[in-house]
Amino acid sequence: MPGTRLLLRIAGIALLITAAGYITWHLTRSQPLEVELATVSRGAVEATVVNTRAGTIKACRRAKLSPQAGGQVIRMEIREGDRVKEGQVLLELWNTDLQAQHDLAKQQLATAESRRQESCILADNAQREYIRTQQLVGKGFVSVQRADDASATAKANRAACAATSAEVRRARAQIAVSQANLDRTQLIAPFAGVIAQITGELGEYVTPSPPGIPTPPAVDLIDDSCLYVSAPMDEVDAPKIRVGQVARITLDALPGQIFVGKVRRIAPYVTEVEKQARTVDVEAEFTNPDQAVLLVGYSADIETIIDHRKNVLRVPTQVIRQDNKVWVLDQDSRLKEQILKTGLANWAYTEVLERLSEGDQVLLSGDNGEIKTGTQVTPKSPQP
Repeated sequence: MPGTRLLLRIAGIALLITAAGYITWHLTRSQPLEVELATVSRGAVEATVVNTRAGTIKACRRAKLSPQAGGQVIRMEIREGDRVKEGQVLLELWNTDLQAQHDLAKQQLATAESRRQESCILADNAQREYIRTQQLVGKGFVSVQRADDASATAKANRAACAATSAEVRRARAQIAVSQANLDRTQLIAPFAGVIAQITGELGEYVTPSPPGIPTPPAVDLIDDSCLYVSAPMDEVDAPKIRVGQVARITLDALPGQIFVGKVRRIAPYVTEVEKQARTVDVEAEFTNPDQAVLLVGYSADIETIIDHRKNVLRVPTQVIRQDNKVWVLDQDSRLKEQILKTGLANWAYTEVLERLSEGDQVLLSGDNGEIKTGTQVTPKSPQP
């Protein structure tokens, strides 16, 4: 029938239009955005302070030594890298003339002591003679004049004994002076350590630094048994740091290793290196310095732990946007914006106080301008 054929034709056209529309919708509909998500969980969160510029490992004791006097090096039995003991002679300058003066002073002391011994013996003998004369005067055997002469002789001998004793003391003082002059030609290690650097060679001349004119030291001595890190902290963070706080120390030379330490000193002044860059030097000592071989001069960073809380709700710090906003995944796999109330925070984790629960998922990455409220997302597949 003509009417039936018309209806069938209309129905076929409608079916084709519906199928075309479905295909068009299916091909043009927006696909869920692939993003990385993080799960809200419980764990430890720390508030930390990190130095603004690289710090440096330093030795508790380091001395750049030079002889007190100038002269030619005639003895040097050390090399760079050698370990020396406290009191060990590091180098010696030519001192033959001073040694001769020292020997002469010793001889003069020996002569003075002999003279003192002689004069004091005579003084003792004269005193005894005076006492005997006094006894004879009392018995009338000798005159008073004889007793006066004996008294004068005893006093003179006692004065001679005192004079020669003073001469002995002077000779000993002269020996001390000559010894001090000799000591000025020797460079002595003030403490045990390792020789870091030597400036000069055997036979060369060395001179002490004139006032106000620094010259290279003859020997650089380092006590590497005690090391610490000195690093600049921003003046804003400095008031939060206290002596004794736990610190983590990391070194560029030993990546992946973390050294436990503690704050040992906070500088009592602010350093102004550049305009608008004011810092406070903070020192941290190693709790276990034998963990690895450490060298003076290594660059190092100090992360001071200001506060620490365990088993708190936390999210990765990178998920938090401006004004403490985060994107949260709802039950329909769509994102909604949430403003958090946060607590402790560092570069890794931030404590969540309100408006998130354990197990919630938040946007970790993928906010490239396409994210808005209601955006449907799907988690990225893990990398093989």
